[in-house]
Amino acid sequence: MDPDWKRFLLDAGAEFDGPGVVSFGNPDLESRVATTGDVFCDLSHQGLIVACGADAAAFLHAQLSNDVAGLGPEASRLAAYCDPKGRMLAVLRVFRRGEEFYLRLPRTLVEPTVERLDKFILRSRVTLTDAGETLAGIGVSGPRASEHIAAALGEAPVAVDTVLQRGAVTLIRVPGLHPRFEAYGPTGEMRRFWDALNVHAAPVGTPAWTLLEVLAGLPTVYPETAGRFVPQMANLQLVGGVSFRKGCYPGQEVVARMQYLGTLKRHMVLAHARTDTPPRPGDPLHAPETGRGQDVGAVVDAAPAPDGGYLLLAVVRIASAASGTVRLWDENGPILSLRPLPYPFPDDEKSRTRA
Repeated sequence: MDPDWKRFLLDAGAEFDGPGVVSFGNPDLESRVATTGDVFCDLSHQGLIVACGADAAAFLHAQLSNDVAGLGPEASRLAAYCDPKGRMLAVLRVFRRGEEFYLRLPRTLVEPTVERLDKFILRSRVTLTDAGETLAGIGVSGPRASEHIAAALGEAPVAVDTVLQRGAVTLIRVPGLHPRFEAYGPTGEMRRFWDALNVHAAPVGTPAWTLLEVLAGLPTVYPETAGRFVPQMANLQLVGGVSFRKGCYPGQEVVARMQYLGTLKRHMVLAHARTDTPPRPGDPLHAPETGRGQDVGAVVDAAPAPDGGYLLLAVVRIASAASGTVRLWDENGPILSLRPLPYPFPDDEKSRTRA
């Protein structure tokens, strides 16, 4: 993080714990406001990798699960970076600023992702660097978020996954309970944007923004879950993160086979757990039909719920989810109460996954 940006946030009342802002003084209130009102959030818990060079598009296209070669500056896409077994090492949001490609992912995965991708550059004319100190990020969400952004920058993207460049600031519309956006730009411009938003919306910490990600049904891979899920287990194909028409990439054969041969036995659900103990990515799930020590899934992401307990995304065995008795951690853990996702499972996928 740019030290000047961190000082600016501290002066604004931010409370830090690790790479992200925990809160601005009242995390419980922030969680409630995030689901109903207009909020904005520092995105320093997210990292950015920038890919530069004449072969950047071709290189990323050959490494990621989505079409990068055809990605113009007016669009953004989710994509997975997989190992040869089709297991996701990272979920990335890809967008462009001019001729450069940016990959947004958890800050804790920036270094290992760059190190792994570097091994495959070979003679390609592309360089990968950490852009975390070059650009600052702000998330904006709420019923009037579009109006507030337009008032500050002149215009906001209308459709999900579309991108606008307003001066030095890149604006991306992302899925959400309300209109939701990510903005990236140099520190000076982002300070002015923050101050403009602060007139109409409330600043919130990382947990409140994670709650909005969870409610949007968007999977995140963390170091604890890297290499555990194929994209379909985390519903990535349902949120536009997988192209089944592009060329090869690491793990592509496994991902395609699972899509077309109906071998998927686990998928991601949204659930609520009544507990005061925070669920962590990778925490196991238990169902009574399994023996002691055998899990039926794992937590993908979680955030404090406005009404108490935690809302979480979890990859779970489809048959166990249907039974309604999945528990967090072990046979004595809290029962997960399933909630509807904001997108449906297609009928043809339901029939395949039951096979």
